[in-house]
Amino acid sequence: MQPETIKYNIMEDNPFVVSGHIRPEYFCDRKAESERMIKLLTNGNNVVLKSDRRMGKTGLIQYCFDQPVLHDNYYTFFVDILHTTCLQEFVHELGRTVYEQAVPRGKKVVQRFVKALHSIAGKMGFDANTGLPTFTVGLGDIERPEYTLEEIFGYLQQAEKPCIVAIDEFQQVTKYPEKNIEALLRGHIQQIDNCRFVFAGSERHMLEQMFDSRNHPFYKSADNMDLVAIDRGVYVNFMCQQFEQKGRTLEAEAAEGVYDLFEGHTYYVQKTMNESFADTPTGGICNGGTVKKAISNILAANDYFFREQLSRMTIAKKMLLYAIAAEGTASQITSANFLKKHCLASASAVQSAMKKLTAEGLVTQEEKKYRVSDRFFALWIRKMQA
Repeated sequence: MQPETIKYNIMEDNPFVVSGHIRPEYFCDRKAESERMIKLLTNGNNVVLKSDRRMGKTGLIQYCFDQPVLHDNYYTFFVDILHTTCLQEFVHELGRTVYEQAVPRGKKVVQRFVKALHSIAGKMGFDANTGLPTFTVGLGDIERPEYTLEEIFGYLQQAEKPCIVAIDEFQQVTKYPEKNIEALLRGHIQQIDNCRFVFAGSERHMLEQMFDSRNHPFYKSADNMDLVAIDRGVYVNFMCQQFEQKGRTLEAEAAEGVYDLFEGHTYYVQKTMNESFADTPTGGICNGGTVKKAISNILAANDYFFREQLSRMTIAKKMLLYAIAAEGTASQITSANFLKKHCLASASAVQSAMKKLTAEGLVTQEEKKYRVSDRFFALWIRKMQA
């Protein structure tokens, strides 16, 4: 007996995008936020954009960059520095991003970029077909990052159009080993008048220190924007409409359940609906059972990764992580009641473990409340502990 053939819809767009560029028709709401950001940038302001990780900062920035008022009149650059650990890596990532944006604009723009970067120009390769320089510069080739950084800003200052540079996870620069990085960057940014900046980040308390504390160079240098969850009714309506436009039906109750489970957190809603949409055939109905199966599939797909994360933790960190996952949102974690309820050793042990969990990004802290950063990880833990 031959196994049953599984049928798939070939090359059909899944409207619930979880990575890469989001087309405008698949971008949910954020009308007020996008209008606000564009207004600020086109009127000469810098913006600091704060939100939880994976709440949709990147999507919002790219959506704004796609709007004609920015796309047609500005050069736009998006630089993600989450993975960088020093100024040398920051400069390398910024230079690579600026170069990649210069290439589509033609040979003269590329040549102008290479000419501006005296410190590394001789270390670039050349494309055999086009004859254009290629950004093959390695980290070791950037021997004087402060000087190369100055050259990059000089290139942006002389660009044919005004520029907008979005730097994602900007708080990362405070963790670099070099001293006075904030002052160095602020000095360059303050002097350039052909460029506006979006400083985006997911560690609110660090961004607030950088931009709201008088002791920091970036004090009051950008307008604040906080990205919160999309309105429940708007998001539920968006989900149902996307199913309907693709010849499927999403029960409103199921959509509401997903929104409530993840408190409207964009990535987790999108990922769950992406999986649910894929499991719903054309003409079919997506209900609570479909969603439950989709979440189970996502947790199963991440099972090895989650176990691997736990395998690298001490008992103290694991137990605190389990306790926070069980609570959903935990507070007063050093109180006698919390310690007793979750069989934790002591207040000092909890404080030590919490410091490590937050430093590793496994737990998010906001206003003395704590939660497991990865909502799927939290669900998986609760499932394993049930």
